Amino acid sequence: MTKKGRLRGFSHFLRRTINRWNCWPAGILPLPARPASRKFAFDRGTPIDRFLIERFLEAHSADIHGRVLEVAERGYTTRYGGNRVTQSDVLHAVAGNPEATIVGDLATGEGLPWGVYDCLVLTQTLHVIYDIHAVVKNLHRMLKPGGIALVTIPGISQISRYDADRWGDFWRMTPDSVKRLFAEAFRAEDVAVKSYGNIRMAAAYLYGLAAEEIPPSALTEIDRDYPLIICVRVMK
Repeated sequence: MTKKGRLRGFSHFLRRTINRWNCWPAGILPLPARPASRKFAFDRGTPIDRFLIERFLEAHSADIHGRVLEVAERGYTTRYGGNRVTQSDVLHAVAGNPEATIVGDLATGEGLPWGVYDCLVLTQTLHVIYDIHAVVKNLHRMLKPGGIALVTIPGISQISRYDADRWGDFWRMTPDSVKRLFAEAFRAEDVAVKSYGNIRMAAAYLYGLAAEEIPPSALTEIDRDYPLIICVRVMK
């Protein structure tokens, strides 16, 4: 399909969304005046960033084994680690999460165990912690030699209002900045960075559409100039 044809197809797609959302057009293109969802489309289906995160974790599911730590809940550990996981820990920053086995601070290191994990699963977490350099150093300290961290970070995203109102929402990053950040604590040759996203996914995601609501072809194309999420596999 030509560029003109792709643009026409996307324009038709946006026009259909206007009718669905009952929004006024804005500007030259028929862009909706407000998002369909302010909850990352959790209320509409599968959030697009979560679709991509799960694609990344599935590709590296063999790394999720032994003693594994995940932030906030153990859903991905269970889903992708299965019976390869011998111990599943859940980290939360404050007390009160019934799933948490560890209450600790990734920035200060308070409450964290050192040198014990075969795998760390850290999805969409770094951007809500201000001192990300300290976090990456502490991830290195938590891993066993040969241990692996699977990390995802937003590149293009709305503000997470839930996090912003509680502890802050500080960062949006690029593949280059993520590579340099992790190379401060790990060997550069052990840091593998991959971005997922394209213009259609980015636009749909910012407007709060779910993965089920956009053309399947939009979910497979990768355009490095539109990194919706940035994924890191790093080994100690």
